[in-house]
Amino acid sequence: MTRWVVGVAGAVVVAGAVTGCDVPPAPAAAPGPSVLRPPAPTVTASPPTVTHSPPAAGASACPEGGVRLLEGAGDAAMGLRVADIQLVNCGTQPYVLEGYPEIRLLDGKRAPVEVTVVHGADGITSAPSGVEGVPQRMELRPGQTASLGMVWRNLVTDSTVPAAEGWVLDVTPRPGAPRVELELRHCVDLGNTGKLGIGPWKATAR
Repeated sequence: MTRWVVGVAGAVVVAGAVTGCDVPPAPAAAPGPSVLRPPAPTVTASPPTVTHSPPAAGASACPEGGVRLLEGAGDAAMGLRVADIQLVNCGTQPYVLEGYPEIRLLDGKRAPVEVTVVHGADGITSAPSGVEGVPQRMELRPGQTASLGMVWRNLVTDSTVPAAEGWVLDVTPRPGAPRVELELRHCVDLGNTGKLGIGPWKATAR
């Protein structure tokens, strides 16, 4: 709330110090009879009532592209991280997915994180991680969901290179589609490995 402070400057006149006045000041009027007036009643103003109109149903609930992202379950063991990202068709039209999304990582200040995004877990782990699979075309009806697996290692291999943390996913679900952002509750803590593996979109059973 901005507060305004109003200052009142008092003018001080010193007798005999005023110059440029040819006419002497008129004498002060004699005081008249005092009249006792009843005190004015005290009125307490009630604060104004502010009415907030409720937002329209569905306003800002679905991004421009007709889909939104949700952070799913994750797992961490011995420095290997696995996470699940869900895409929900929150629009009114079918939404077609095929293959892999385009992903960028942003840090807590929304600056890009230097990371190489690979398809699958090659060079990250040889164990099953959930990012395996063959890309398939799928059509999501309104309300249906697809999922995306991610895998990385929280590993510091060079103490002279700062560890990287991604706190925002910037995703293009399919070529030419509007980008969708997701603020993460759990960061993508890459250490300084600089590599993130992703799987293809997969249909999610309802």
